[in-house]
Amino acid sequence: MTVTISRLRMWFAIAAILMIAVVAGAYFYAKWRVENALKEVPGKIGIEIRQSAEGFTISKSEGSHTLFTIQASKAIEYKKGLIAELHKVNITIYGEDSSRYDQIYGDDFAYDPQSGDVTAKGEVQIDLEANPAGIASPDQSIPQELKNPIHLKTSGLVFNQKTGNGYTNAKIEFEIPQASGSAMGADYQAKTGVLTLHSQIQVTTNGDQESHIVAAKAIISKNPRNVTLEHVHATSDGKTSDADKVDLFLKENNTVERAQASGNVHVHDEDEGKSKQAADLRANQLNLQMNSRGKGLLSAVFTGNVEMTSVSDQKGSVQQMHMSSGRATLKFTGKDTLTSIHADENVRVLEHQDPEQNKNGQDVELAAPAMDFVVSNGRLLQRAETFGAPQIAIQEILAKPAQGAHPQHTVITAGKFAAQFNDAGQLILVHGEPDARIVVSTQGQPDRVSTSNTLDVSFRPGNGITSLMQQGSLVYSDKDQKAWADRGQYTAADQMLVLTGSPRVEGNSMSASAQTIRLNRATGDAIAEGDVKTTYTDMKPQANGALLASSSPIHVTAQKMTVHKTPSVALFSGSARLGQDANVVQANSIQFDRDHRSVQASGINGSLVSTVLVQADKAGRITPITITSKKLQYVDSERQIHFGEGVTADGSDMKLTADHMDVFLAAQNAKPVVGNGTKEGAQRGKIEKIVATGGVLLTQPGRQASGEQLTYTLADDKFVLNGNSPSIFDAEHGKITGVSLTFFRHDDRVQVEGSTQFPAVTHTQMAR
Repeated sequence: MTVTISRLRMWFAIAAILMIAVVAGAYFYAKWRVENALKEVPGKIGIEIRQSAEGFTISKSEGSHTLFTIQASKAIEYKKGLIAELHKVNITIYGEDSSRYDQIYGDDFAYDPQSGDVTAKGEVQIDLEANPAGIASPDQSIPQELKNPIHLKTSGLVFNQKTGNGYTNAKIEFEIPQASGSAMGADYQAKTGVLTLHSQIQVTTNGDQESHIVAAKAIISKNPRNVTLEHVHATSDGKTSDADKVDLFLKENNTVERAQASGNVHVHDEDEGKSKQAADLRANQLNLQMNSRGKGLLSAVFTGNVEMTSVSDQKGSVQQMHMSSGRATLKFTGKDTLTSIHADENVRVLEHQDPEQNKNGQDVELAAPAMDFVVSNGRLLQRAETFGAPQIAIQEILAKPAQGAHPQHTVITAGKFAAQFNDAGQLILVHGEPDARIVVSTQGQPDRVSTSNTLDVSFRPGNGITSLMQQGSLVYSDKDQKAWADRGQYTAADQMLVLTGSPRVEGNSMSASAQTIRLNRATGDAIAEGDVKTTYTDMKPQANGALLASSSPIHVTAQKMTVHKTPSVALFSGSARLGQDANVVQANSIQFDRDHRSVQASGINGSLVSTVLVQADKAGRITPITITSKKLQYVDSERQIHFGEGVTADGSDMKLTADHMDVFLAAQNAKPVVGNGTKEGAQRGKIEKIVATGGVLLTQPGRQASGEQLTYTLADDKFVLNGNSPSIFDAEHGKITGVSLTFFRHDDRVQVEGSTQFPAVTHTQMAR
């Protein structure tokens, strides 16, 4: 958001107005001198001259001071009622205290006693020169050194000694060290003391940067001492300033005390350099307050529909900024150095991005009842702060939005905003506190809202917001999800919200806490890391389920949790542990689907999946079985757990190993089980059947069985072993092999089946 005050060139408008004031004051002072001097001419030559005189002088004095002298090389006598003529006239005005040395001279003057008109025939020259040393010098002494005289020239000047009025329709030219200019026609009303320049007023300033000022009309009054310019237009080095009217309020010494421009005040600046910047400033009125010497500015106040538009093109990237307010007050120090700006009455600052050049751009608008800006080096914004209830509105720009896509609209509020700018005067950071609040709206979706104690918004010039940092009692709400943390940082590039400082998330009947939680606002994905603790609540009992069938909460702990797209499916990794009631699954990685109550678990780098189930004998005694493997798959509605890639089942009186194992569980019917070591209300998965395949090895006290496949049914405590010449070794009875072996868990019965190709064989050990 580039805000380069120098680019506005308000200096230019101010300098133009000041120059008009200096020129106008000097010119009209000269006119006043001329008029008063000419007014004295008829009185001094009022005697009837009946013959011509060669070289004479007329003076008027008060006390010991000469007020003025009139010298003429020749006078033509006249009779009463005829016109007198003076030739080669030079009028010198010394002032009441001899502090002036002003001269008015021309070739021919005429006086008509009947009308009272004194008329200059041809050109009249006027030189205005101060003579401070004249106060202490002898009367009528010439200044030792003429310094910067003000020179004016006109013709056809008519002054009426009866009314005191004067006029000319001719061109008026003036020249001072700082400027030169002209006007067409003027008249002076003695009764009101008002001097009017009729038209075509033009002023050209000198110096390093030439400026040209034109006005349609000028009106100067003595009481009050005002100068009014109408339809003013100023240009300088590609910059222009306009106003319907400019009023200059003068001091006794004709220096400007203050100035006011009103009606369509407009300042335009265009720079064709590397930055290719253009600025436009408009207001209903501009008031300028000068310092005590009248040579510098104290303040400039723009009021009424203040509008500024700045457009910059840097490396082909077009950036537009628009500022508006009811009033803007600029403060100056030193040599007209801008130090601060106070804007109030509904202040708005809008930065607009071109969607054709920045497809991921943002329109950013900062609004507040009032704002203060601190300016560095007289031209660049350094920092700013708001007053009243401020707001930042961010509108996402989609140059070619995908079908069904809608841009985001973000509103940020706080008790107060403080902004910082870089060395180029571009906005880089906004800090807000207290009661910071962010609301993100997208058509057709619920609002996303976050609140905190403080807020820091970072900007990248030309690209809008890059990140948001919220701190202190952060609360974030998104659809059915809500989060709490001490800190939260959002980055616009990936739309990722990172929560730290005891973060906690709740939603969709799930809560999670961790050291860090990342929420992707674009995809809905979530990642929690470090001491992850997750609880699934509002679990409806499943009548035909088993391992995860009850209405009790499901708890999961891990080092990391990842949720993609749908919150019902989560991947837990790093010492993951999932449990409901007494049922527990532990693994390096667990994927849990809440909606289907399914679990996929796996071990990594030698780690194993571990779960605890129970078996019950005919007497109702319940004993646990711990099963470990590299992989586990389970869907509660199927009540079947598949273990793979090396499985070991450890019970109180047996150990079963195999390549794969399927465990079928009994339906819990949502009723708690009470028995051996379990607490009331706690239920473990109750085994109905186990099917083990691939390298099966069963070990019991006193015997060992091996084969390719083993089926164990708990209802009758029966094992069926077959495949790959199954065998049973009994330390007391020896080894039995066959095609299929059926034996029982708690007695010595063995049923052996053979075939003609593979007959049953029994090896019996004899006691010696």
